Amino acid sequence: MDFERVLALIRSHFDDVGEPFGVVGALGVAARGFSRTTFDVDIVAPASAQAALIEFLEAAGYRTEHRSAGYSNHVHADRDLGRVDVVYVGGETAERIFAGVEMRPGAGGVDMPVPRAEHLAAMKLFGIKNEPTQALQDLEDVRRILELPRVDREEIRGYFNRYGLEALLERLD
Repeated sequence: MDFERVLALIRSHFDDVGEPFGVVGALGVAARGFSRTTFDVDIVAPASAQAALIEFLEAAGYRTEHRSAGYSNHVHADRDLGRVDVVYVGGETAERIFAGVEMRPGAGGVDMPVPRAEHLAAMKLFGIKNEPTQALQDLEDVRRILELPRVDREEIRGYFNRYGLEALLERLD
């Protein structure tokens, strides 16, 4: 997958429509200093941007595999463009996430907008809550985030509690 190409495509859309977005998932964690293998691009976007983003991705040749209020998944026949997964957020959650986004070097050294480490951890934990089969890799990502200097461990502990995952936190302590 050509991550630089996919990120440039996504960025062009958000620049054109004047909406924020953030790179999350493995690429977001990698931008915080912990790389691992991944085969897709995960982003977070405002819920209000969903229809226009899906229209844009489909016009670029992506096929929408799933669409709900909170998520959409898109696959391109061109392996270089691969898979794009989107988490949609609104209200206060969106305000908090996008207020904390900062540009960080990503794939190929290209700057990309990445949410705060604590928000990356929250999204990983939310994913574990909703899809427990992902727990092993996502929990490892959270463990790495907890090792970052200046990360707010109490904020992340609050996300474990919010999602009923306290037992998993104990495994990391």
